[in-house]
Amino acid sequence: MKSVKNHLSLIIALFTIVFTMQIYIVVERTVNAYEHNLNENYSIVVVTEKKMKADALVALSPKIKNAQEISTKEVIEHLQSQMKQRHIDLLKLSLPHFYSLHLDHFPTPSEVQELRKRLEKSSAISRVEDFAQSHDTLYKLLLLFKSVVIIFALAIFAVTSLLVLKEMRIWQFQHNERMSIMAMFGAPVWMRSAVLFRLSIVDALIASVLAISTFSYVSYANIGDEQLRAIGIDVLLFDSFNDSLLIVGVALCLSVILATLIVIGHKEEV
Repeated sequence: MKSVKNHLSLIIALFTIVFTMQIYIVVERTVNAYEHNLNENYSIVVVTEKKMKADALVALSPKIKNAQEISTKEVIEHLQSQMKQRHIDLLKLSLPHFYSLHLDHFPTPSEVQELRKRLEKSSAISRVEDFAQSHDTLYKLLLLFKSVVIIFALAIFAVTSLLVLKEMRIWQFQHNERMSIMAMFGAPVWMRSAVLFRLSIVDALIASVLAISTFSYVSYANIGDEQLRAIGIDVLLFDSFNDSLLIVGVALCLSVILATLIVIGHKEEV
C-alpha cells in the first residue's frame, strides 16, 4: 500500500509538471495570437499635404508592412448637405491626405517612439498620430500577463521537482538493501539502480498518458473555444502529435535526470 502511495505521489508530481508546461504553451499561443490580432488592428496615422504613393511611405521604415490611404469621401458627403458645392470643391482641394501605416509586428513603446521620430523627419509628412497612450497600456498589460505566467510555471516546476526527488529518495531507501548486496558482488552502478530508473520511466509514461488524455478531451470538447472566439482569437489549444511528443519527452527526460541525481548522490555517500 505504501509503495502504491509513493507511485501515486510521483505520478501526480510529474503530471503537474507536464500539465503546467502544456498550460504555459497554450497561454503562449493565445498571447501570440492576441498580439497578432492587436497588430492587425493597430496602425499609425500620418498626414501629408501632397498625395503620396504607398511604396514611398513603406520605404520610410523597415517596420512598416503596408500603407493605405484613408478616404475622406464619407466626411465630404456628410458636409454636402450643409455646404454649397463651391465650398465643397474648395474643401476637396485644401484637405490633406491621411494614410494608415500597418507594422510587421506589434511594437514596443520604444519602437513606436523611434518610428514616430523617423516619420516626423520626413518633409512630406506634416503630422503623425501613433496612439501612444492606448498602445503603451496594452503592451504593458500583455508583458505583465506573460511575466506572471512564467513565474507561476517556474514556481510549480521547482516545487514539484523537489517532490519528485523526495519520492525517488524514498524508493532508494526501500531498495537500499538489495542495492548494497549487488554492490558487494561487484555489480555496476547502472545495474544496481536499474529498478529506480524503471520505476521512474513507468511513472513518467503514466503521467504523460494522463496529461495527453486530459488535453485531448479539452480539445475534443472545445472547452474555452467560445471564450477565445469572443475576443477574436482562434488558436490550437492542443496539437495531438507535437504536443504529445513534447509531453512524453519532458516527462521521461525529467524523471531520468532526477533519478540520475539520486544515483550520483547515493554513490557519493558510499
